[in-house]
Amino acid sequence: MDKITIEGRGGHTLELDVRPDPQKTKGEAPAVILCDPQFAHNVGGAIRACSCWGFGQLWWTGDTFKLKKGERLPREERMRGYNDVAVYHHDRPLEFFSAYTPVAVEVRESSEKLHHFEHPEDAVYIFGPENGSIPKAILRLCHRFVMIPSHHCLNLAAAINVIGYDRRLKRVAGGREEDRIDWLKEERGWERKTD
Repeated sequence: MDKITIEGRGGHTLELDVRPDPQKTKGEAPAVILCDPQFAHNVGGAIRACSCWGFGQLWWTGDTFKLKKGERLPREERMRGYNDVAVYHHDRPLEFFSAYTPVAVEVRESSEKLHHFEHPEDAVYIFGPENGSIPKAILRLCHRFVMIPSHHCLNLAAAINVIGYDRRLKRVAGGREEDRIDWLKEERGWERKTD
């Protein structure tokens, strides 16, 4: 497996598993797939969103966005929690998953609106590129379709954040996830008061 290590400020490093090994790498839901992302900062924002909402893997397809050894993903090298997200580049990422429900996040006439959507436990959320739609070859593999009912298009990280928040909100409200007081895992520079 080819790996790229990106060093950030404060000694933090991010190791990207650029080309997954089909013999060793297994897709683990919930996860996110980006179809042919265009910009490094969007992939960086997507890594942060995945880390915030508990998506353990981020996959991307296509060759438009390229990351070379020593190159930085903007901002994300400063976030300590990013190491809990495995990042892979492969043009057929769904082949690495065995038990999953592919969910296309896309504005389509038949898409369920997010506020009515029940998130599958084994969801793999698939997002199209910034300048287009999810490719038809991938759409044909999707079992569910969901749209975020906003007035305008969202960028990739914002869309992942909205999906992640909605998923967590509904899981906590439905008793499938504990409503914990310790969600925040990083030091913010202010002291928490406990009474």
